[in-house]
Amino acid sequence: MRPVFVLLALPAVVAAQQPVTSLQQPVDSALHPISQQEAVRQAQLNAPAAVAARGQMRTANSAIRSAYGAFLPSLSFNMGQSRTGGQRFDNQGNIVNWVGQPWSYTTGVSSNINLFDGGKRFADLHARRADLGSAEANETAQRFNIALQVKTQYAAILAARESQAAAQSQLEQAEQQLRAASARVMAGAATLSDSLRSVIQVGNARLALIDAQNSLRVASAALTRLVGSTVLVTADPADTVDRPIAPIDSASLVELAVEGPAVDQAVAQQGSARAGLRSAKTAYLPSIDLRYNRNGSGYDKYYGLGNGALAYAATWSVGLTLPLFNNFSREDAVVRADVAEENADASLRDARLAAQENIIQQLGALRSAEERIQIQQASVAAAEEDLRVQQQRYSLGASTLLDLLTSQSTLTQARAALIQARLDYRLARAQIEAIIGRDLQ
Repeated sequence: MRPVFVLLALPAVVAAQQPVTSLQQPVDSALHPISQQEAVRQAQLNAPAAVAARGQMRTANSAIRSAYGAFLPSLSFNMGQSRTGGQRFDNQGNIVNWVGQPWSYTTGVSSNINLFDGGKRFADLHARRADLGSAEANETAQRFNIALQVKTQYAAILAARESQAAAQSQLEQAEQQLRAASARVMAGAATLSDSLRSVIQVGNARLALIDAQNSLRVASAALTRLVGSTVLVTADPADTVDRPIAPIDSASLVELAVEGPAVDQAVAQQGSARAGLRSAKTAYLPSIDLRYNRNGSGYDKYYGLGNGALAYAATWSVGLTLPLFNNFSREDAVVRADVAEENADASLRDARLAAQENIIQQLGALRSAEERIQIQQASVAAAEEDLRVQQQRYSLGASTLLDLLTSQSTLTQARAALIQARLDYRLARAQIEAIIGRDLQ
């Protein structure tokens, strides 16, 4: 029966020994490499969140200009014409025809300036400035959030490339093992199961290589979307090399975090809410306005610019307005503004605590990733040496295939753990930079 099993297993063995040129071809050959710095720049320019943040800043600047304009007098000009005709009653009650000029013309200019409004304009101006500060902090936060997303995809691409290299090495080892097992089976020095298990190992290595290539494509597509490019882009290999682990001052990072963009935005929102409360309270104070009107009327169809003239009259007036009761609208506005201020105070307190929590969490993740990298590097070196010894022992018939497969599995797991540790380290650094609103040196 043994020759029969050999003949049945031979097609699978031969298929597993076929070249895998289609898998070995570089996946990113059709992708355009882009540096991380350029990817961040383009993403911060094209991302919808960045566009919205810049639009918010433009709106806030426009609101400040409008707040300053409230201190200036308003000015308006008007002109018109009217026609009178038909019949009318005279002083005795008789109906007579209209005998006067049928057309009359008017022009006028008016201006108004508020002299006192209880400080509402100053409060509104302060609120609009605070809104601008909030918009600027939000724009900074969005820039670093976008940079975080780009760096995350960069790290994912690097991890996929590392996984691809590890899978390729795993495939080469599995093919070498299959050839050795097949030779031993044909020589009668090993059982048929050794050859079949080697075939399975080759298939698993091929599957790992396909998964790594697919991860590389997906991460590159995500990076393309972030950048807003019309062509597929990927990380530049020269820009994704491992950098040495540099020491980080945790205490200074915590201080920077509680003053980061998220906290700055909460501080500005608190200032806007306080100014809004002051503005609402000014409704209890009187408002004083100075008005000027100059109006002309007559029968010159050229509005006084021709041979005729219009009769003009000028009026100056000062008015004081003090609402005594407006159906509790002022009280409602004050309550709403007071609630908004309390909410802003609570949001600011929570933003500081959240920044502190996040930075401590990411610092812990960074330290853990650093230690895991060192441990896994040693684990990979030990696993590679153990696999080398087991391969020699198996070739000499001093160990079983199960021992060799165990060593290969240990090496695969060690490589995967090292790749994950490096990915976690890069992501933790990117998270820290997004929290503090600046790049780590």
